[in-house]
Amino acid sequence: MDKQILHYQIIEKLGQGGMGIVYKALDTRLKREVAIKFLPGHIADNEEENQRFENEAQASAALNHLNIAHIYSIEDADNQKFIVMEYVPGIELKEYLKNNTPSINEIVSIFKQLTEGMREAHSKGITHRDIKSANIMIAENGIPKIMDFGIAKFKGSAQVTKVGTTLGTTSYMSPEQARSE
Repeated sequence: MDKQILHYQIIEKLGQGGMGIVYKALDTRLKREVAIKFLPGHIADNEEENQRFENEAQASAALNHLNIAHIYSIEDADNQKFIVMEYVPGIELKEYLKNNTPSINEIVSIFKQLTEGMREAHSKGITHRDIKSANIMIAENGIPKIMDFGIAKFKGSAQVTKVGTTLGTTSYMSPEQARSE
């Protein structure tokens, strides 16, 4: 892929989920690799989805923790909003566990670090609402990083989720979340 948007040179598609399409890119000003997340076309015009997208950027940007992927900026170009964030070279926790047999000590270390990242988010009044192995990267240096605050909830924020709907991955939800509490 050879496309440029603002000062970001798109390198390759990294993945796609319900809340966006993520690309690896080069920030040509700062000379560093970044990840760029775009809203998919079919929901880009939806005001609620745009608000949720901005919430993700704000939620993540409010956090400064080693175990949470950093947000660098939110941009708008060619009528397309996108989040510029830390590129985390590594492997999803799901794949890491499938391809490796970590020791109990390694597992405890990973989850201790993830707990510290979640504690930081909760201390800022932010609930992730979609913690699962696919939203956790094990960086090449072994540090686990929490990704994708796409459906995060701010304590005391205006409600974006419609009453009676539940967001998240069902098999990973707490009972309270499944009951929309």
